[in-house]
Amino acid sequence: MKTLRGVLIAPDGSVLDRCETAYEPDELITAISDVTRELQKSGEIKAVGAAIPGLVNRETDRVLVSTNLPFTAREHIHSDLLKATGLRFELENDANAAAYAEYKAGAGRGARDIFYIGIGDAIGGAIILDGKLWTGASGCAGEIGHITIDNEGAECVCGNTGCLETIASGPNIVRRARERLNRDNTSSLSRLAMQDSFTAADMALEATNGDDFSVMMLERTGRAIGTAVATMINLLSIERIVLGGAIIEAGDLLLKPIITEAGKRSLPQCFEATQIVAGELRR
Repeated sequence: MKTLRGVLIAPDGSVLDRCETAYEPDELITAISDVTRELQKSGEIKAVGAAIPGLVNRETDRVLVSTNLPFTAREHIHSDLLKATGLRFELENDANAAAYAEYKAGAGRGARDIFYIGIGDAIGGAIILDGKLWTGASGCAGEIGHITIDNEGAECVCGNTGCLETIASGPNIVRRARERLNRDNTSSLSRLAMQDSFTAADMALEATNGDDFSVMMLERTGRAIGTAVATMINLLSIERIVLGGAIIEAGDLLLKPIITEAGKRSLPQCFEATQIVAGELRR
């Protein structure tokens, strides 16, 4: 089961209402329609923005690739949503949507350029240059989750091996933790990790409660993310990098190793000109 979250926003940017529901991926259209109708009880809705985990072509309103959505759910998603609700829909990649939200109302406020990294079931990225989303020639720019970190690492859903996503996405943080706990189960995390519902957010909570194993895993995850961040700093020399996603609730336990590793691996002049901060808005 996945969770769909909806927010009703007034023209001035204030939040009027929130709604969420659990859904199966092949029932996405129904879930979005239900959430939209629920939010309509609190005010008129003139347009809906749908943040999709995957590659989205905004010119054709098509979802090109999404490992979280079956083909039947994404083939005609735009026309299906229009038919189901009668409302105008704008489709956008979830990282792009989160980046723009942080730029306008979160940790990106006041910056001219930002790079956003969203760490969840997958790892996405988005670039805002001079206040505008930059999506590149393909419309798919910013995919930092598929920067190679370990040439001999695990196979990624994209077909490559050793991508950042294979190390630092939520499911892969859990996978790595379980593999290590099978060799050393002295951590207080062992009991939680045996549960099917165990998540990276659970590990973040245990780390903030002082569990040494969880702290170690977050530090190693942070170093991997920091390596990718250094690449973006050297490439773009961007003003601000914003990190989002539930795992960021671990705070400095994850943020510090990211910043430390990025500092080691990027040019000093570029690093000193870049701020690395946690996002202020939950994805």
